[in-house]
Amino acid sequence: MVTAGAALADEVGLSHLTMALLAERVGVRTPSLYKHVGGQDDLVRRIAALALSETADAVGSAVQGYAGRDALAAAARAFRAFVLEHPGRYAATIGVEPSGPDDPLATAGRRSLDAFRAILHGYDIGEPDVDHALRMLRSLCHGFATLQAANGFQWSTDVDESFEWLITFADRGLRAM
Repeated sequence: MVTAGAALADEVGLSHLTMALLAERVGVRTPSLYKHVGGQDDLVRRIAALALSETADAVGSAVQGYAGRDALAAAARAFRAFVLEHPGRYAATIGVEPSGPDDPLATAGRRSLDAFRAILHGYDIGEPDVDHALRMLRSLCHGFATLQAANGFQWSTDVDESFEWLITFADRGLRAM
């Protein structure tokens, strides 16, 4: 049910995802969905956990065997590709809070951060600065990808060229630390 909800969110947008629409999509009556999820909020939380887990897998796979700028570029490209392919499910990850350390959302979130943390091993980032570096990487990747997914770059400069510029900028900043 969650996978179908995530696919539907990607198709229609998270803000348009409803239990009734999901029930129609999977061919059941709306009350039947409540055997699988606790309601709209629960569905969105589960979609968020799925999206974070999928993001962790995509970024983690992309960085294997790479270090430094190559790892950064691979991770950033994988993250961007995920958001562009799955804008609805990725949107579910924004603003949702885990209920505790064992919440699947928290587990998936840690995996996602660990994938980005692996990039930092290729840079001389001291432990006190790791959280700052992670926030910077997530902000750059998230911001660019979500703006692009929302068609937020409507000027003539090539978006891919701008994205490569962002990667170079982040690499230079991380090396300067």
